[in-house]
Amino acid sequence: MLDRVAWLLATWFGCGLAPKAPGTAGSLGGLAAAGAAAYWLGWNRAHLMAAPILLTAPAVWAATRVAEMTNDDDPSIVVVDEVLGQWVALWGALHLTPFSVALAFGLFRLFDIWKPFPVRQLEQLAGGVGIVADDLAAGVWATLVMLAAGWFNLY
Repeated sequence: MLDRVAWLLATWFGCGLAPKAPGTAGSLGGLAAAGAAAYWLGWNRAHLMAAPILLTAPAVWAATRVAEMTNDDDPSIVVVDEVLGQWVALWGALHLTPFSVALAFGLFRLFDIWKPFPVRQLEQLAGGVGIVADDLAAGVWATLVMLAAGWFNLY
């Protein structure tokens, strides 16, 4: 039973099983979940800030468990890390508009792929900690760029 829960969470309810670009599918799945929570549950910016913090420990657990089940240090099907990183990227959106969400998505994917310091270094931490930490750091980079762009009224 716990293996199934880990599998569902780690793959973000199947997003990680996308045949191409599972990380992008996971990011989009995270945005869809955030949008649904904002629309149907009335989530605001504070909720979006709390969610990745509250889900980090379960995400690390699930990522570790699926990595062990697949005998792979960083399985591509594990995308809960992209979900959390994408939510962190949304922290930088001063206003949640279609443009700011698209900007947060693009910036997060850029930093997740490019892996500027310390993103790549965090990736080398053991187990699920490394799987999740690098995406959280990529989300922080995206947030910083979003905040700077907002400060200069660029969006």
